[in-house]
Amino acid sequence: MTAREHDQELRGEQAYVAGLYARLDAERARVQGEYRTALRGTGGTPLERDDRVRAAAKQVRRLDVADDGLCFGRLDDAAGERSYIGRIGILDEDDDYAPLLLDWRAPAARPFYVATGAHPEGMRRRRQFHTRGRRVVDFTDELLGRPDGAGSDPDDGDAALLAAVNAPRGEGMRDIVATIQAEQDEIIRLDHPGVTVIEGGPGTGKTVVALHRVAYLLYTQRERMERHGVLVVGPNPAFLHHIGRVLPSLGESDVVFTTTGGLVPGLRVTAEDTPDAARRKGSLAVLDVLAAAIADRQRLPAEPIPIPLEDTTVRIDAETAAWAREEARAGGLAHNPARAVFTEIVTYVLTERATSRIARGWLTRDDRDAWEQIRADVGGELAESEALAAALDALWPVLTPETVLADLYASPERLRAAGADAALHRADGAAWTVSDVPLLDELVDLLGPSAPPDRSAEQERRAEAAYAAGVMEILALDREELDEDLGVAVGDLIHAEGLGERFVERDTRELAERAAADRDWTYRHVVVDEAQELSAMDWRVLMRRCPNRSFTVVGDLAQRRSPAGATSWGAVLDRYVPGRWVYRSLTVNYRTPAEIMAVAAGVLAEFAPGVSPPESVRASGVRPWARPVTDDDLPAAVEEFVADEAGREGTSVVIGPPEVPGAVAASATKGLEYDAVLVVDPARILADGVHGAADLYVALTRATQRLGVLHRDPLPVALSGFAEAPAGAGTGQGW
Repeated sequence: MTAREHDQELRGEQAYVAGLYARLDAERARVQGEYRTALRGTGGTPLERDDRVRAAAKQVRRLDVADDGLCFGRLDDAAGERSYIGRIGILDEDDDYAPLLLDWRAPAARPFYVATGAHPEGMRRRRQFHTRGRRVVDFTDELLGRPDGAGSDPDDGDAALLAAVNAPRGEGMRDIVATIQAEQDEIIRLDHPGVTVIEGGPGTGKTVVALHRVAYLLYTQRERMERHGVLVVGPNPAFLHHIGRVLPSLGESDVVFTTTGGLVPGLRVTAEDTPDAARRKGSLAVLDVLAAAIADRQRLPAEPIPIPLEDTTVRIDAETAAWAREEARAGGLAHNPARAVFTEIVTYVLTERATSRIARGWLTRDDRDAWEQIRADVGGELAESEALAAALDALWPVLTPETVLADLYASPERLRAAGADAALHRADGAAWTVSDVPLLDELVDLLGPSAPPDRSAEQERRAEAAYAAGVMEILALDREELDEDLGVAVGDLIHAEGLGERFVERDTRELAERAAADRDWTYRHVVVDEAQELSAMDWRVLMRRCPNRSFTVVGDLAQRRSPAGATSWGAVLDRYVPGRWVYRSLTVNYRTPAEIMAVAAGVLAEFAPGVSPPESVRASGVRPWARPVTDDDLPAAVEEFVADEAGREGTSVVIGPPEVPGAVAASATKGLEYDAVLVVDPARILADGVHGAADLYVALTRATQRLGVLHRDPLPVALSGFAEAPAGAGTGQGW
């Protein structure tokens, strides 16, 4: 194609894309009008109006995000037909709804991502646009159906991808709709109703693939997915912030983002246990400990407990309490609801004993009315007895998850009684840890509600209906006049409960807000990132949140650092979804340059010799460097790195031990990426066994462009691939 032909084609493409934006603007104006109409609340019930407001607001958001990169490519098939690919679908209402723009998730758009020269999928050309705002500033063509690549530049097919991976990192992860690769697309569109495991080394894009898979599922199963929403679980708040813009940028908002420390509403836990405590709490063996801890609170009296009444005193003895406890446990109820059974039996025994004593000597068996009266009087006294209430609280207390777990940790005696290890003793009353959250969640089900069912809502509804009926009665006094004026009766206009609904406050929160606040909410799909770190107890929580077992599980077993984490995917999933999970791997590293990956591979070989590192898609031409420093030199060297990177475009981070000023722990950077990374004291990170080796591997693979190391101790043998900078050389050496 000559330069003149190229310019002419470019003008044509710009004109077409401008037309798409004009239609987008018109559609946005129409939907915003519907939204304003819905807000005015005319027509239908309050609930119907709320639904219209939510639906219109969601559509407005979807159209707003489509503005950025609305159209990013074109496909030409073998017959010469053209299809434009973009973020959303746009149809031509004047031409029998012919597609003007294909949504990237539509089946017809798939060849844009998977067609090759050898397997063209019926396509002749793939064109990728380079855009700035709403303008197409250039394009690259890749001719398909020619395995020898004749007629096209061999680099054109990778131009958009390399431009994306080489671009400086900004705030948060970006979507990849314009540059999805074939192996990624296969996973995104995978038609599997159960659990899909995506494993890949650093930089393979497994997280962003999982998020695009969610967007694809929401596109193909929107009605079912939107009723329950999607849960995304990540390793830490920084990671969730990093990925938080991807799904909204794809127009999807019915998603709850949380860490395992936030799976119980009201908790946002980040503190971690010692490795030993985390391992013990994460094991399924802790289920027996929790059950025993609850059973230990269902006590028998060491001595009979006196319950004084007006005419006699009765006692709760161990035999009575044992019978009541046996019946309460046998019913299969949770602890708190079972208290009613325990109370009923104890009260029955005390009532019969008291009645017998009071009636003895002056009533015969034939005086049935007198006997029943005494029983009723005794029952009333027992119901009001503070002594009985205190005894029941001592023998079968109402418990909350927090009190059970806190009391268990605080008492060596209770730990022994529950069969728990003494290492869990926490006398200082420390705050909850991430490993405590699944235990607290488990206790919610084991204990049940700590208060009887609240009937006030139903009573309030009836009161509102009664009030409305009264209003209608008043209106009915003028019925004849209304009939004459309106031609209808008052009762034909609205019924009492309908009028009562006008006074009910509606829950107008978005689905994600409602789901995040409801412990019993169940999701249609769950994404678990860094899944290798989750304990067996974490998985129990997640399985409760998704009864249909639809999961996308993302992880890398080679990066596991938690002693309670997964050693194999089968060990985790076969318990819940035997035969219903599939495994897919990503093998290409799109983030880490080959020069950096070669160094990180040495660490990987040390602690996971059977695992192959992902193959980097590019080289940066900048070799990683290492520089020895003294204790005195270290602060200035770190400051020099920070100052140097502040003058560059992109992001940077210092990773190192806690005593290094300005450094973050490697675990805090999991799943994140930076243009430049400075790792401090790798030998001290590595010294923490397998845990430390995984952390060092993570630290070394966060950089997209530049990696340097400052070390006070000799470099580990595994890092022999570094170019050693002389002592005193600036941190800009080799950058």
